[in-house]
Amino acid sequence: MPLPMLSALLTVAGLLLLAVVLIWPVQRAMIRRHVFRREPLLALLVWQAVSLAAVVSLLAAGPVAVFLMRGLLDQPQHRVVAYIALAITAYMLVRLAVAGHRVGASLRRTRREHRALLELVGREFDALDQHRPQSLRVIDHPTPTAYCVPGVRNRVVISTGMLAKLGGPEVAAVLAHERSHVRARHDLLVEFFTVLHTAMPEPLRHDDVLAEVHLLAEVLADRAAARLVGPVPMGRALVALASSPHPTATLGAGGNGSASAAQVRLSLLTESGKRDWALAAAMSTYALVVLVLPVALIGIIGSR
Repeated sequence: MPLPMLSALLTVAGLLLLAVVLIWPVQRAMIRRHVFRREPLLALLVWQAVSLAAVVSLLAAGPVAVFLMRGLLDQPQHRVVAYIALAITAYMLVRLAVAGHRVGASLRRTRREHRALLELVGREFDALDQHRPQSLRVIDHPTPTAYCVPGVRNRVVISTGMLAKLGGPEVAAVLAHERSHVRARHDLLVEFFTVLHTAMPEPLRHDDVLAEVHLLAEVLADRAAARLVGPVPMGRALVALASSPHPTATLGAGGNGSASAAQVRLSLLTESGKRDWALAAAMSTYALVVLVLPVALIGIIGSR
């Protein structure tokens, strides 16, 4: 077997194996490593890096195989290998495009429809938000809930039930939490990861992964709000809204019906002042190494 042919086969096989390992055992292990939650922003970046490296590995299979076999493509048996590798790349491109369209279109349609509904049933409340009252909507509902509808025309939504249940400092904490989502555009981080996650073949995916990424986004907003109004009001608000639901395609201060998630966030909120620089350095290095892995694999095998 010609050396370029062998290099191409080994590289494509290595890229496929790397993608499977990153999406399946690596992500499964990461879910169990709750220590990542202590650095939520870095944890989000690590999750993005792992998923992006897996997608890039599959996208690179075709071009890399064609490049390594560029002098052998005049022979039918060699072209078959190139066609298979290009088919893998095309398959991943199609899945990525479909996932991007479906996730993006679904989120934007749902948010657009919900914003239109809020214009009908919600009302402004200047006393709570004098800076941008046009973006705050109060809905008449006994269930205490709070969430934001992100986007260019963002809306922060709270219910009369929440206003009745929480005191002034807690309401301020909830509003700061939702404003943090809007200002930092946490929805884009979650959406980008959702596209990468959905693009991978379904047998390799874990539903718990998306739940973990959503949890990390909420922890980020919790800590941002705590820095503005203090950890005690934010903690009280988390307890009060632990089982509060919020609509799909939104980000909310409540646990969306999950008391256990709220307990995790409350526990992490108490640790927000303890920065673990060793953990931060390890996570940053881990993200960089994972991103470099596809390129390193191509360089090591392809150069032989």
